[in-house]
Amino acid sequence: MSTKIVAEYAKSGRSSCKKCGEAITAQSLRLGLVSRDARGFDMTKWHHLNCFAGKIDSVDGIKGFDSLKAVDQEALKKLVDGSIKSTKKLQGKEDEEIESEKSISKKIKLSAPDEKVQLDVAFSVSDVKDKYKDATLQPKWKAFQTVIFLERDDGLHDSGKIAAFDFDGCLANTSVRRVGADAWSLMYPSIPEKLQSLYEEGFKLVIFTNESNIDRWKNKRQVAVDSKIGRLNNFIKQVKVPMQAFIACGIGSSGGKADDPFRKPNPGMWHIMEKQFNSGIPIDMDQLFHPVFFILFHYS
Repeated sequence: MSTKIVAEYAKSGRSSCKKCGEAITAQSLRLGLVSRDARGFDMTKWHHLNCFAGKIDSVDGIKGFDSLKAVDQEALKKLVDGSIKSTKKLQGKEDEEIESEKSISKKIKLSAPDEKVQLDVAFSVSDVKDKYKDATLQPKWKAFQTVIFLERDDGLHDSGKIAAFDFDGCLANTSVRRVGADAWSLMYPSIPEKLQSLYEEGFKLVIFTNESNIDRWKNKRQVAVDSKIGRLNNFIKQVKVPMQAFIACGIGSSGGKADDPFRKPNPGMWHIMEKQFNSGIPIDMDQLFHPVFFILFHYS
């Protein structure tokens, strides 16, 4: 499996560092370790500059280096010098793999009854709405608290085998500068075929995606809602595979305000899917499929 290293300024604050687990703030420098697995997916593991432990032989091998600011180029050169001199890089790679395994292990424990993080939300059909605050939802889409969800896509089958995906940067290329139902493209041409294969193997396909603009854009909330739902509708229509979708509309913790329980990396969307929208079928966490670069939820 070939790997490459990419350097860029984070387009949003949605990515998390694979080493420390903290968010990578928008416009800050991040390093990605990119590899392609046997399924045809590119797997990108993003890191803060100071957290990156991969071996770098030369700045010439870093995609995007030439587009960086001079001060960041110098910082990368120092990182490369340290990489070449270090005698502990193999151990560093092993530590990175261990951290990844720990993250996956925590994810697999998601349904355990003694898990520290529990979502104590009383779900009631009477609390399901056709609108999200002042925004009207499209047909088949409903809202519960700060989550918008696709009620039931034609042909969707509930299952103990779940194939879960993020949307932005995983299934679709999107831009924070553009809005609209058509402002996206497939991340990889092979995605429809991959999803169809998983569906035929008995997996239930689920999208979990954050969209805080729906809460932030108070004066343009309908625009934000129509844009996100429109993209998801058009994506599902293009791949021609039934899928379930959940949108977390809340905002992350700031100014003393608590983090929204449904917003990734919190497990709220997973819990309501598991408890309320899977026909009571227990989920086999050993049968969970997801791209390696998309860990469902993170526990500190």
